[in-house]
Amino acid sequence: MRQGPPASLRRIASAVESRIDTLLSAECERWKAIDPDLAEPLVTLRATIFSGGKRLRPAFCHWAFVGAGGAPDDPLIVDAGAALELLHSFAVLHDDVMDASRMRHGADTVNCAHESRHRAAGWSGEARRFGDGVAVLVGDLAFVYADMLLARAAPEAVAVFNELRLEVNLGQYLDLVGTARRDSDLENARKISLYKSGKYTVERPLHLGAALAGRADGSDELSGRLSEYGLAVGEAFQLRDDLLGAFGDPSVTGKPVGEDLREGKPTPLYALAVARATGGAAEFLDQRYGSADLSEEQIAALREVFTDTGAKAAVEERIDRLIEQGIAALPNCGLAGEALSELESLARFVAARDH
Repeated sequence: MRQGPPASLRRIASAVESRIDTLLSAECERWKAIDPDLAEPLVTLRATIFSGGKRLRPAFCHWAFVGAGGAPDDPLIVDAGAALELLHSFAVLHDDVMDASRMRHGADTVNCAHESRHRAAGWSGEARRFGDGVAVLVGDLAFVYADMLLARAAPEAVAVFNELRLEVNLGQYLDLVGTARRDSDLENARKISLYKSGKYTVERPLHLGAALAGRADGSDELSGRLSEYGLAVGEAFQLRDDLLGAFGDPSVTGKPVGEDLREGKPTPLYALAVARATGGAAEFLDQRYGSADLSEEQIAALREVFTDTGAKAAVEERIDRLIEQGIAALPNCGLAGEALSELESLARFVAARDH
């Protein structure tokens, strides 16, 4: 059953968005005074961040911080949430280049928009390379500003943030190489999901929040208990993303349905279907999954295979089990007060969301 976002998510998001707006607006003016062209990538970054997003990572970080004894209105946790959102923008911008994505949040991706800009202006060189180059540089700027926002954090918190960044980049490499090799091993698919998304969406933001409150460093007992919740919910988050990539409504998700199928992403959904498909269904998976020229009819046929083999149902059942597993770990995770009920609400939301 679909569950709406917790009311607190909007409040946390509002504070984080205000911090990012203040930072980037000032930076735009600073660089514009030197040369208007210098402000353009910052304007693009700001537009990218405010084009959409649920701000889940700041919320997980916030409630770990508050549950570990931090004050909910401490500017440091707002800065950390803003840093996590900027890091997410970095990952998204680079991911769109790697996947040659054309749409996100219902609009052209940065790489696509700047490719079109280059072509319309009749500039020299290759339009696609220009668009990709702009997107990479805007992502790099987001990475730098994320660092700047955590400049006041304690070394223990910075160490957690550094580990988070290493994991998401290495996880993305696993995704790239798994796609290229057409991996269909279920355990490898779960490892990719964990490192490219699950850990950096839930587990590490929890560790960061606790570290900012002076209670954890990412490797101690409290961090380990937070991981029991974070890893389960993080995996469920990515599994829901996989289902939305194959079965979601583009008018809600803001992305074309079937992108993962055309790219041949090594998801658990695909791995389960490969393990269970026989006859013509197995042959169709082998021949057409990962084909860039998949038609809408073929995408629909792949969805049928996912459904008929029971792969879709198995993923949905695992999401349910993971969420219950994560929620069951909350009473022993070392946090106090309303943080526990808020983290339960967040878990149920990420598991059943439609975008």
